[in-house]
Amino acid sequence: MLGQVRPTLSDRERLTQTSATIIARIEDLAREHGISLKTMLVGSAARGTWLAGDHDLDIFLGVPPGDDLGKALELARQVAPDHEEKYAEHAYVNARMDGFEVDLVPCYLVEDAAHLKSAVDRTPFHTKYVASRIIGREDDVLLLKQFMKGADVYGSELKMGGFSGYLAELLVLCYGSFPAVLQAASTWKPGLCLDLEGHGIGRHDEPLIVVDPVDPGRNVAAALTLDKMLQFAAAARSFLAEPKLDFFFAPPLAALSDEEIVAQINARGTMLILIELAAPDVVEDVLYPQLRKAEGSIKALLERSGFSLLRSDVSTYRDRAVMLFEMQVWQLSRACQRIGPPVWQAAHLSRFLAAHPHPLSGPYIANGKVVVEEARRYTSARDLLAGENANLSMGKHLSASIRCGHNIYMGQELLAIKDEGFRIFLAHYFQAKFRVG
Repeated sequence: MLGQVRPTLSDRERLTQTSATIIARIEDLAREHGISLKTMLVGSAARGTWLAGDHDLDIFLGVPPGDDLGKALELARQVAPDHEEKYAEHAYVNARMDGFEVDLVPCYLVEDAAHLKSAVDRTPFHTKYVASRIIGREDDVLLLKQFMKGADVYGSELKMGGFSGYLAELLVLCYGSFPAVLQAASTWKPGLCLDLEGHGIGRHDEPLIVVDPVDPGRNVAAALTLDKMLQFAAAARSFLAEPKLDFFFAPPLAALSDEEIVAQINARGTMLILIELAAPDVVEDVLYPQLRKAEGSIKALLERSGFSLLRSDVSTYRDRAVMLFEMQVWQLSRACQRIGPPVWQAAHLSRFLAAHPHPLSGPYIANGKVVVEEARRYTSARDLLAGENANLSMGKHLSASIRCGHNIYMGQELLAIKDEGFRIFLAHYFQAKFRVG
């Protein structure tokens, strides 16, 4: 098992050589331009806890707190001419270099984590803390990370809402080994607090609280959702009861064929409604919260209009973003009931009747309240979405994209989308199966 997750000696040597070469290039350029900076390899590559097959390098360009990060960013651009500029709290460079995906990130060289000028300034302290304590436990971290991948809970980006690599390392340091982490996690409940350095727990509302050893005011597990926490706990419990290799390497799902999609639709007897639009040109940690916000707004619109949902989800593929809604009720009668106030509340009654001047039936009294029956504006979920989507609150970027145009697909109309990534998303949606026993 370890042979599948532990990088080979040649992989390690290549990583060491590549990172040293990039760092040397940066330092040479800094000397040429008279720029004072410290270049650091950080993250799992620096701590010896990177998984076989991962080819990510995080190299930080640290400048004194009073200096301009723009100088370090310009050096990063020169070192990697063929790059993409990305933005978290501030700009950084992402590039493919010598077979590795490399992030070149400017940061401030603050004295300690209590004087951060940006969130990334904390990362070198994380590297120093873990690297000095993890020696001899690197394999436990590798096993834990791979187990988390198999359980579909690895990754702290907002799209996933799972465990970061740093959090996995802290769990090994806290409990001592991979088996001990699983044993402890198998009994986890929301509200658990872990404090490796005894700093004391601040005010946090997240389901798991892991106090950052280098920045006590921060919860390392802040991005972890309740469902992902409990999904990991359930997987740990199932593995301890019956260990199997496929807990670490879940078989990938294949893209669904037309016939498989039709079979799922027929078997479920529901109606799938898909809203597809151009994905705004923003990073996933900006896009996915807006997609979830839009999903919530649309669900609320459907439900208050009388339609009923079974489930929903969001995804992206290529340059598209999609929101999928599975309807239990997607068509309504034209007539609907509007229930007003108790008849004895004269002022409220007058306002209600003025708001419903042309009912199909009524007003009449039922259970002491005034009732009218009137025609719905929308009798189908599709017409409702087509008419009202652009008026919903969906977040800055997504609202603009919706207004620029979007597609609505229902039922077997989804077959028109041939993209493999979309059809794998559908496969995951229909399977929706995790180890919970």
